[in-house]
Amino acid sequence: MPSNTEISALRGRRRERDTLDRLLRDVRAGHSRVLVLRGEAGAGKSALLDYLSEHASAGRVTRAAGVEPESEIAYSALQQLCAPLLGHLDGLPEPQRLALATAFGLRPGDPPEGLLIGLAVLGLLAEAAAEQPLVCIVDDVQWMDRMSEVILTFVARRLEEESIALVFASRSPGDEQILGSLPELRVDGLPTAEARALLDSVLPGPVDDRVRDRIVAETRGNPLALLELPRGLTPAELAFGFGGQAATPLASRMEEGFRRRITALPADTRRLLLAAAVEPLGDVTLLWRALKRLGVGPDAAAPAEAAGLVALGARVQFRHPLVRSAAWRSAEAAELREVHRALAEATDLDHDPDRRAWHRAHAAVGPDEEVAAELERSAGRALARGAGPPPRPSSNAPPS
Repeated sequence: MPSNTEISALRGRRRERDTLDRLLRDVRAGHSRVLVLRGEAGAGKSALLDYLSEHASAGRVTRAAGVEPESEIAYSALQQLCAPLLGHLDGLPEPQRLALATAFGLRPGDPPEGLLIGLAVLGLLAEAAAEQPLVCIVDDVQWMDRMSEVILTFVARRLEEESIALVFASRSPGDEQILGSLPELRVDGLPTAEARALLDSVLPGPVDDRVRDRIVAETRGNPLALLELPRGLTPAELAFGFGGQAATPLASRMEEGFRRRITALPADTRRLLLAAAVEPLGDVTLLWRALKRLGVGPDAAAPAEAAGLVALGARVQFRHPLVRSAAWRSAEAAELREVHRALAEATDLDHDPDRRAWHRAHAAVGPDEEVAAELERSAGRALARGAGPPPRPSSNAPPS
């Protein structure tokens, strides 16, 4: 998102950039590399992935990201990562080709075995890398669906000399079991000098050095926290650091800050952000179809973009996943149901029946036989792809 965030996230990141540069050199030299970036929300993992993507010259980059509401849909992240490479599908042995096509819902068939799907993905990446080095990037792994996690872990442990980089980013603490035993790079807070400089760039006025040092210590040098938590506070309010908030988890404090900014926006803009948060694909065309049903016009986007919360280009891009979760969690249950209903109506039944069923389920107020039947058909399709059935939503409350 905003360039100042990207620049600030790379401030003081020489060690991390050097690691990514070495990884790219190794891949260009014909070796495969795997790396998991781990760090707390706002530490700058996504900006480092952007750096990796931008510096992957003479190679191909494919990207995917876990999205909290889509974690229920089997193979969703894997399909997102592999979709640009499906032109190489015909180069796979027939059993692998059929297994992957079935898992992605491209053809009907018997439920494929996980081993065949894993081998198929490994072969697909190798086929693509035979033409040019391949960099595969997966962000927000903590929200990736379980089947994608299993297959990508399988693939990561079997890469050899195929000129492939498989780089993940996952939030910690609490996610250490995800992609366990793979090579890691910790992304911690900024060094003190860089953190002070970043904080100075956003402070509303002169602040006592001791107060500034306290804020740096309280945020642990987290770049997003340094940029966002002082927003809207006067020098007098900053005089005691962040006061009673110090015991609250940093991610929760940042999300609350985004929630306050969202609450201050016009009603139609808030509804636009909520619809964008609920729609996990970042599909702008689908989003506008749903918003038209909600009576929200294109002008509603301007305040959110001016506030630096979201960008509507070829795809919807939130400044940070915490903006998405803040938009979702700040909505009332009735608002969520209304948005889910509009997205269900805007989703093509033939092209994406499972996601339509998911939206309809979240839009239901109570038991609905038609929605239940649609969910049963969706579960059947999931089983046919070799995945477990998607869990039924228990309420319209945002996910935890």
